[in-house]
Amino acid sequence: MGRPRIVCHMHMSLDGKIVGDYLPTDVGMASQREFYALAYGPGRHYRDHKGWLSGRISSEDNFTHYRKPELDEAAAPVPEGDYIAVPDAPMNYFSVDPSGQLGWERNSIDYFDTNAHIVEILSGRASNAYKDLLRRLGISYLIAGEDSLDLEEAVEKIGATFGTEELILGGGGGLNWSFIRAGLCDEVSIVLTPAADGTKGAQTLFEADGRYTTAVPTAFGLEDVRKLHDGSLWLRYTVKGPIN
Repeated sequence: MGRPRIVCHMHMSLDGKIVGDYLPTDVGMASQREFYALAYGPGRHYRDHKGWLSGRISSEDNFTHYRKPELDEAAAPVPEGDYIAVPDAPMNYFSVDPSGQLGWERNSIDYFDTNAHIVEILSGRASNAYKDLLRRLGISYLIAGEDSLDLEEAVEKIGATFGTEELILGGGGGLNWSFIRAGLCDEVSIVLTPAADGTKGAQTLFEADGRYTTAVPTAFGLEDVRKLHDGSLWLRYTVKGPIN
């Protein structure tokens, strides 16, 4: 099986921010519900996936809240390779964490009405103690790459291990842009909320990080525009690629 089809599905303010004070407002929450329904609700548009993939910062902000992992540095060596604790979860949360830094305390997360099994996406830099922690908690993990994360290997492993032909990419901006630059994103789906807060420096939909990616003008092709019940817009684009 090749890599799954990848849809970058994101919620965004009118001023292009994916985080900010607009999110917990009544307007922001209504729009987030619309966003949730399209990919995770019972009548969802994107039906062929078994979970979504986010970066370490997104996991810190939303779930682990910058806790330090409780490691046993004297743990016995764990078996080589990947570890799948729950092979048949209805939904998974694929958390990109190359060196193993997230302070998980249980093996699932809750997002609105969805409970998702945590699958850590590690590189060869993750320590034995961190992998031991994940095993003790019943958290699955996939290893992709040695000194740095191999995105293509990661998504191919997700497709093959979990038998899915579609994967939702859910940020942050640096991870989203890495997928665009690597040619691994097939569609961009944006729920544009009718709100903004003007926060300077807040994370945007796509952000180049000089350590991993470059800023390159890139074209997208508009596929569809729909007005949602709360007044948000749902925008769908294909990824065309770099432009001169």
